[in-house]
Amino acid sequence: MSTTTNATPVRVRFAPSPTGKLHVGGARTAIYNWAFARANGGTFILRIDDTDPTRSTEENTQVILRAMRWLGLDWDEGPEAGGDYGPYFQTKRMDTYRTAAERLVAEGKAYYCFCTPEKLEADRKAAADRHDSFQGYQRTCRNIDPAEAQARVDAGEAYTIRIKVPDDRGDVVVRDAVHGDVVFNARELDDFIIFRSDGTPTYNFATVVDDAAMGITHIIRGDDHLSNTPRQVMVYEALGAPTPTFAHISMILGSDGKKLSKRHGATSVEEYRDAGYLSDAFVNYLALLGWAPDGESTIISRERLSSEFSLDHVSKNPAIMDPKKLDFINAEYLHALDDQEFADTVLIPQLHAADLEPAGECLHDADWYDLLAAALKPRTTLSPDVVRQARFLYVADDELEYDEKSVKKWLAKQGARAALDAADVALEAIAQDDWTAEKIEAALDPLPEQLGMGKGKVFQPVRVACVGNAVSPGIGETLALLGRDHTLARIARAKELAA
Repeated sequence: MSTTTNATPVRVRFAPSPTGKLHVGGARTAIYNWAFARANGGTFILRIDDTDPTRSTEENTQVILRAMRWLGLDWDEGPEAGGDYGPYFQTKRMDTYRTAAERLVAEGKAYYCFCTPEKLEADRKAAADRHDSFQGYQRTCRNIDPAEAQARVDAGEAYTIRIKVPDDRGDVVVRDAVHGDVVFNARELDDFIIFRSDGTPTYNFATVVDDAAMGITHIIRGDDHLSNTPRQVMVYEALGAPTPTFAHISMILGSDGKKLSKRHGATSVEEYRDAGYLSDAFVNYLALLGWAPDGESTIISRERLSSEFSLDHVSKNPAIMDPKKLDFINAEYLHALDDQEFADTVLIPQLHAADLEPAGECLHDADWYDLLAAALKPRTTLSPDVVRQARFLYVADDELEYDEKSVKKWLAKQGARAALDAADVALEAIAQDDWTAEKIEAALDPLPEQLGMGKGKVFQPVRVACVGNAVSPGIGETLALLGRDHTLARIARAKELAA
């Protein structure tokens, strides 16, 4: 079996079928292909394998392209990028498959098969009744004279085209970069169909024709394709094309050890995007589902991934999807943003998306957003978290809703009214131009000692009065963001509930 050499420039491809959204497993496959190409100075190709006419749609193709762009996996050849080996849609390459299949027939490496479905079923049943060790296609049409076969084709008889597995072909050894050598008994391979009776190529044929024509050197894909590989090797050999290096990566399982599905939560890339995960964090997390550069690093920058990725660090064991670890990594990326970046890329877009601020407009100056970013960033795991935390800033003072438990714990307790009265006096003494977090904290800090109360009993009633619950950033930042007039108005309203 021929393989690529180290001197051959790396060319890899990601070839999704547009039969649905891009899911987590496919995204990880795309990431590994992209990273392998970048780490080896190679070419990353995106090809759309859209030969399923009943399920492949243009809408799904656009979903995949959007997901790839969001992931930041720029492709060197493919849709929108072009390239010398196009077209990059299988439906536009049908003539290529037909030409390749007819060439194999002419060379005696494939043949026309005229067996009907009924004939094939009868042969299978007979082989089963005989308890034959091999119960696949019985090669009924393998030795039909080529001239007779062509005449039957010309007469309009229905046919398929089957590959001719050589009688003397020994074991098929797939040299897999993840699993090592995987041996398949060639005697168990029947003369499988490469062209259907409806004139369309089978997956195992079309994908090999494309990979050979596009000079693919490494095929990195899910290990659910491993069983297809010996048949594809047969096609490579029949075509006289070099066999790429294969790397079959493990499945991604849910926390219960079963195949990842909807019951485990989100499965498509766009669901994670819409849930508020950052692209860099999501790529980081998926890359670590089966690969690790050193066994210790949790945060892997895109730059490090694209320079250090190698197949010899890919695990053959299934990976477990851990939402908590994904959340942790996403929070780390969010917290690493500076305040302005957080405001511009997370905070303001989320405020607009939630209709708290008019689309395309900002209701405050840059300093206000930077202060809000600094206050919310340490408390944010997913981007939409900022909406929940900032909502109190966007409601009318007389429409602020109070959390029942917070009212019971902090406003209905004895001493709450005294705390609000003292805070009211202290805060009213601050001029509008001096309304800053520092001045607010300086005004409130003496109150616990003056009242002979703990800090919580003083500051929490103020917090509940202004926010509606007992959870918010620091009291100085919170009131600075809310503004002087709104703060005093809300404290006045809360006094009616205080004990």
